[in-house]
Amino acid sequence: MTALAVVIPAHDEEALIGRCLASVERAVAHARERDPGLSAVVVVALDACTDTTAAQVRRRGIEAVELTARRVGTARRLGVERALSLLGSDPAHTWIAMTDADTTVPRDWITHQLELMDAGVDLILGTVRPDFADLSARHAAYWRATHRRGEPAGNVHGANLGVRASVYARAGGIPDLAEHEDVALVRAVRAIGATVRASDTHEVETSGRFTGRTPAGYAAFLRRVHAWVDSPPLAETGA
Repeated sequence: MTALAVVIPAHDEEALIGRCLASVERAVAHARERDPGLSAVVVVALDACTDTTAAQVRRRGIEAVELTARRVGTARRLGVERALSLLGSDPAHTWIAMTDADTTVPRDWITHQLELMDAGVDLILGTVRPDFADLSARHAAYWRATHRRGEPAGNVHGANLGVRASVYARAGGIPDLAEHEDVALVRAVRAIGATVRASDTHEVETSGRFTGRTPAGYAAFLRRVHAWVDSPPLAETGA
């Protein structure tokens, strides 16, 4: 029997946490329709929240763990620990799906990951696209032109990452870092020879904001790309 842990770190995400949780609940419900025996728990790691994020999570009856670290690595790690302790399942048959509080996931987000798990995949690198409503027209057009479906680049995004619990433990788990904790985990998983697969079948949509909750997170990446697209170097413009 397969068990599922969904872990979401959150720091002051009152404007976006609602739609994130609604999408995750829909994906879990869809997975349970496919497999009525699926045991699942969703945990939100509330990291130093001072707005209504915590209240929204509790109102939905979702499990939460509270901390004041202001480190996404710590939040993810404690969220995973809580979820696995609640499940109490065989790690070899337990899947950990991670996303972010400013992200919405598709209906097949869980089912696709579990299908790959059943096929022997130990870690999945999912793709992420920004909310185009938050971008300039040129930036959105550039994104569409350079990110073709069916050709996942294999980039590491904590907003769309899945890993088998037994492999997660063997790799040492999520490190206690303020940034790039997802990259460190993937590096450790590769080092132990686990099977890693990149897929864009279950692509998620994340906020296109340029100021994020971690210094070197997805928002910082979007900010750099936006600056380049709207003001490219002279050599690139032909000037």
